[in-house]
Amino acid sequence: MKFPRVFFGLSLALLLTTCARRPTKLPIYDVVINHVTLVDVLTGQLTPNQVVAISRGKIVEVQPADKDSYAARQYVNGNGRYLIPGLWDMHVHFRGGDSLAAANKKSLALFLAHGVTTVRDAGGDLTPSIFQWRQAMDAGQLAGPRIFTSGPKIDGPKAYWPGSLEVETPAQIRRALDSLQRLKVDYVKIYDSKISGAAYLETIRLAQRRGLKTTGHMPYSVTLGEAVKRGLDATEHLYYVFKACSGKEDSLTALVRNSLKTPKPLGLFAVLPAVYDTYSPAAAARTFALMARHRTAVVPTLHIGKTLTELPENDHAQDSLLAYIDPKIQATYQRRLASARQQSLATRNFNQKLEAKFLSLIPQMQAAGVPILAGSDSGPFNSFIYPGASLQEELLLLVQAGLTPLQALQAATINGARFMGVAERTVAIAPGRDADLVLLTGNPLENIANIKNIDAVISRGKAYPAATLTSLMRSIRNR
Repeated sequence: MKFPRVFFGLSLALLLTTCARRPTKLPIYDVVINHVTLVDVLTGQLTPNQVVAISRGKIVEVQPADKDSYAARQYVNGNGRYLIPGLWDMHVHFRGGDSLAAANKKSLALFLAHGVTTVRDAGGDLTPSIFQWRQAMDAGQLAGPRIFTSGPKIDGPKAYWPGSLEVETPAQIRRALDSLQRLKVDYVKIYDSKISGAAYLETIRLAQRRGLKTTGHMPYSVTLGEAVKRGLDATEHLYYVFKACSGKEDSLTALVRNSLKTPKPLGLFAVLPAVYDTYSPAAAARTFALMARHRTAVVPTLHIGKTLTELPENDHAQDSLLAYIDPKIQATYQRRLASARQQSLATRNFNQKLEAKFLSLIPQMQAAGVPILAGSDSGPFNSFIYPGASLQEELLLLVQAGLTPLQALQAATINGARFMGVAERTVAIAPGRDADLVLLTGNPLENIANIKNIDAVISRGKAYPAATLTSLMRSIRNR
């Protein structure tokens, strides 16, 4: 039977129209953020009116808004908002023993509520708890940041901090490193309360041979150059960099070494005034060039220095965030507070001068190419350094010191990821990257203080809108 051509044409047109109208099943994403401006922390470029789709903890789509339709379990309105990678705090502490484990755990919510999605634990005595938290957070049973940890610190005999691995001989250092590798820590933290200069340098050398990153404080009986050339990956705080900026570093180091054989050995704080008086711009330039050449990073921790310097004058009893710090941790604040109140006027004046000098080093190191990592030093015993909020204050101080807002953001994102060797999977808003993000109501490149104006946090691919973050904080508030 033959059909007229006109009938066949009409039938084909009807079939095509029907197919076009048939609804296409959309993939259901976990989170979709629409009409948002993306902030590239590598280049500083802003890309407006974008949509970001997230599934299984990863970013899977980034493209102009309104190009396609999206279905999601969680929608986040990005209109008028700015999306940045989650912030990294590269120096925090979880410590205080088992009696403070639950109190430390509460701080995880504070980090997240302030846009900090990754932290680096710089040594303590709660390593088993940290591994338990990490497992619970990865399973979606606990809200908090990703944690890199050094596990216990390495120090000398009769170390100041409980839980430290005490070393003096090469054999003891090897056993300590064996222990840390069995724990599967992310790096090695060295502390300077009792460790000898020889053991310090040997720890760096042996750790480097095993492919382990090393960071830490540094005994004043060695020079920073010695440590850098052994392979030190980062120096915590600025006391040790500052000593290397002295035109008399060798003489001061020899003085400290010789004093160790006497009943009154010289420590860091006894020598700092002489370091300050012998500061040399030429020595500073040589030091920063050496650090840049070896890619030795620095964690300035400016905010804790400022806070502790101002402790004698400032009353923190009315701090709004104090209500979210467990009373057991608040009790650990008393030691530093009591010490600050006993300081002489001369000591207070010197500390203020020293902090101002430290600020002046920041733009010089940045210009020289020294990797700068943003860290707060928050945790028990560090008075009024609030988890999360203190990292925000650190960024404000980095900008006050002379960095651009973009450079400060880089110190709290890409620099930390590079240091920990994970930059290829995180801190970029692109398909395949970890979905750890912060949605801001203002442009942080115009004003770094906009990092405080958080509309939502995405952690491990789950969105926490502002209301949810408020509820999260309310859950840990002291009753």
